[in-house]
Amino acid sequence: MIRTFAAINVGAFELALGIYEISDRNRIRSIDFIKHMIALGSDTYYNGKISYRLVEELCDVLEDFARIMKGYKVNDYRAYATSALREARNSQIVIEQVRVRTGIEIRVISNSEQRFLNYKAVAARDEEFANVIQQGTAIVDMGFGSLQVSLFDKDSIVATQNLPLGAVPLKEMLTKARVSVETERAIAQEMVDNELVTFRKMYLKDRNIKTLIAIGEPVMLLYAKTEAGKQRTPLSMEELGRVFERIRSMTRDQIEDAFDVNAGYAAMLMPTAVIIRRLLEITGAETIWAPGTHLVDGIAAEYAEDKKLLKLSHDFSNDIIVASRNMAKRYKCYMPHVQAVEAAALKIFDALKKYHGMKARERLLLQIAVNLHSCGKFVTMRNGNDCAYHIIMSTEIIGLSHLEREIVANVVKYHEQKFQYDEVEISTNPTHDSLRQSEESVILRIAKLTAILRLANSMDRSHMHKLEDARLSIKDSQLVITTGYPDDLTLEALSIAEKGDFFEEIFGVRPVLKQKKRG
Repeated sequence: MIRTFAAINVGAFELALGIYEISDRNRIRSIDFIKHMIALGSDTYYNGKISYRLVEELCDVLEDFARIMKGYKVNDYRAYATSALREARNSQIVIEQVRVRTGIEIRVISNSEQRFLNYKAVAARDEEFANVIQQGTAIVDMGFGSLQVSLFDKDSIVATQNLPLGAVPLKEMLTKARVSVETERAIAQEMVDNELVTFRKMYLKDRNIKTLIAIGEPVMLLYAKTEAGKQRTPLSMEELGRVFERIRSMTRDQIEDAFDVNAGYAAMLMPTAVIIRRLLEITGAETIWAPGTHLVDGIAAEYAEDKKLLKLSHDFSNDIIVASRNMAKRYKCYMPHVQAVEAAALKIFDALKKYHGMKARERLLLQIAVNLHSCGKFVTMRNGNDCAYHIIMSTEIIGLSHLEREIVANVVKYHEQKFQYDEVEISTNPTHDSLRQSEESVILRIAKLTAILRLANSMDRSHMHKLEDARLSIKDSQLVITTGYPDDLTLEALSIAEKGDFFEEIFGVRPVLKQKKRG
């Protein structure tokens, strides 16, 4: 079976449409790619909202996209919007205008989801990707609005940070400066260094980076015109230096001609070159590989995975879990206890499948909440749960939507506080999350995960892992926790009994601890 799928990216600087054929033989084939430059990001950057004129242009182009999709007899599509709509005050109005005029439903995705999709697009090239990330690697995802740097340790992400280094804001600031071209380039380098030096101090101290995987439209514009780009091979520091010097010596008009781009894109190339060159210098990477993927490629890969038409060899869920564990280590969480609670929480989740009605995604959110449940104690031992909530909400966890981050933050917040159904903090913008059904369903999901985390935490109340051999079964409306631990379990028994009321309130099952007697 072959499906025709369309992916739409409503970006900060361009609209893109990808048409794909997806077969159940684990293959995605790109059959068309169309893009249209539109400065939605500049409007949001300057005015905080998208102007009527640009809304008109956006709808006109998406109407054309809809006609193209119809011509290809597309079976399904997904349309995602990134930073321009995410940060615009009138995003809901714009999305409604698009829906009414074109029939296209747009979903606004978080920065971490956007970067995760870009990362998925690269990882879909299984062999190439697997080979590159075996040595010290960083994925540099350069958008027009910002820069995401993700560090790998072998085949898992260990850290990711979003930096305010995008070609658009850099270009806009330089335009305001009204200085000579040479001074403009010096200022650009100073601005880039200000962010990257801080990043190096915090995240690169013990990292040996060999290769940068560079993705994003600005990078592709540069890379495509090099000899390495023409041969689809990694670009060395020396080759990039020659490209940089070439751009430095050119006027804006000459850049347009040499790179075959319009004035808007030409203005982005110098800031892009400065950022990429300094990244290579600061990380110490020897080469840069640009696989030439687009966000729409990641959207297609995500869709194919969701529909069980594609199985990628790389474990993306593990990346999210590893990232949360590294975050826990950064906030000095006691990892042996975290691991014991995680094991208990997953046993409880799996034993209760017929009672909680949750799926694999909630199981993943539970693991993340367990990893981060004590991170607030880094700030204060009193009211640590409130601090943990703010830490989680202030930290991007790659691959999670904003709503999923709110779910995790609330589970951590209430795992030791009285659960207040009417005080749970969740966002109210329905355009920003496909997971949103209703406020009540989200709160119920939070309550279920909170009840499981509370019980799991109580099973290692002494931090001595006494119940690591525990087996869980449900019998006569009881969750029976059976252990062969030979010594005293008073602390765990009291804690489990204390958490029993809320657990029973949520699931209709009461946890009971049973200790096997030894002969």
